[in-house]
Amino acid sequence: MHGDQDGVIPGNALVVDPKKQFRPLTKFGNAFLNRFQCSTTDSPVLKGISIVDTPGILSGEKQRTDRGYDFIGVLEWFAERVDRILLLFDAHKLDISDEFKRSIEALRGHDDKIRIVLNKADMVDHQQLMRVYGALMWSLGKVLGTPEVARVYIGSFWDEPLRYDMNRRLFEAEEQDLFSDLQSLPRNAALRKLNDLIKRARLAKVHAYIISGLRKDMPSMFGKDSKKKELIKNLDSLFAQIQREYQISPGDFPDLQKMQKTLAHQDFTKFRPLDKKLLDRVDRMLAEDIAKLMTVIPLEEKNARAEGRDRIIGGAFDGVLDKVTPFMYKGGEGINAGVGENDWIIEKDRYKYDEIFEKLDPVDGKITGSAAKQEMVRSKLPNNVLGKIWKLSDVDRDGMLDVEEFALAMHLMNVKLDGHDLPIELPTHLIPPSKRGF
Repeated sequence: MHGDQDGVIPGNALVVDPKKQFRPLTKFGNAFLNRFQCSTTDSPVLKGISIVDTPGILSGEKQRTDRGYDFIGVLEWFAERVDRILLLFDAHKLDISDEFKRSIEALRGHDDKIRIVLNKADMVDHQQLMRVYGALMWSLGKVLGTPEVARVYIGSFWDEPLRYDMNRRLFEAEEQDLFSDLQSLPRNAALRKLNDLIKRARLAKVHAYIISGLRKDMPSMFGKDSKKKELIKNLDSLFAQIQREYQISPGDFPDLQKMQKTLAHQDFTKFRPLDKKLLDRVDRMLAEDIAKLMTVIPLEEKNARAEGRDRIIGGAFDGVLDKVTPFMYKGGEGINAGVGENDWIIEKDRYKYDEIFEKLDPVDGKITGSAAKQEMVRSKLPNNVLGKIWKLSDVDRDGMLDVEEFALAMHLMNVKLDGHDLPIELPTHLIPPSKRGF
């Protein structure tokens, strides 16, 4: 977390600090709090986000070692409160142990927060990387239990030289995507809080239906213990009944086995009957109050932008996200080729483009759109892409191309054919020298 100076706060002191939000963690006991700590440092990155790091997941014989506290329970507590969950896998030693499997299963219900990172991908060659990626997706498909394919970021997220650099462009693109995703967290913080509020309200309603249903079926005098065991055993039937009666989606119900285990230690006679007035207030809150809050979100985002709270600065973010340097993402290639150079980048290929231009029979130094089309369609690019290239190349907007504008059009076609994106507006360094006054 961010702090004015470097330091470490022990767990027991951390949970009693009123300025921090960790007081509920006291329920996990001293065995956890003795291992829990908060490191503070004066880093600009931590002004935008706080980072929670978990201990290494045990594998092999070490899985039999008792941690001394409810590790899965701690994961669930943090998963409910964080904005993003990163699951890290090493490409050169891919292994999903039983504890890792239980940890991932504990994150169910927070699928929208999960991102998968296949780290140290430079430790294997491209053929092995393809096999590792396939094995990871197959393993995750069994653990996550969802038909949707999880987003996996592949890369080597450290500052050491790449061992195998044939996938360098892939690693750079994946690194850019991951850091852009993290960069969006402060910008969308208010909307995510509102989303979590709506989610918790829906879960609270379902919980009320379940508790009241169990209370209603309990006898008033005798046989309470046996009836309690029967109700817990047949909890799935109660779920199905509530689902039909109140038209609730199956995804809104808690985990059946976990609920059964929790209910085994509860006194059903203390459960309250359903209070429809409270449920009506929740429905009214979702229909009216949330709608009002949604109108405030754009204003909050605008204020965050004005105050600089909508982005993360410093650290690795300055090195990865776009900066005007030769080593920025896609720097010196594609549309960025020639940035900062004195000469027009297209000049080196002018001899080829000028020769083609002369064959198109220019009139007064210019060719018409139909003449240019004859050459441009040879690229086999779609018409909508060629139309965009035409608009970017016709700098003086006279509906014709002179020799420099034609050379620009040919250059943009080659940029697109090489797999790069076209700009929305023509960058300054690509404007033909004779047109820089327009």
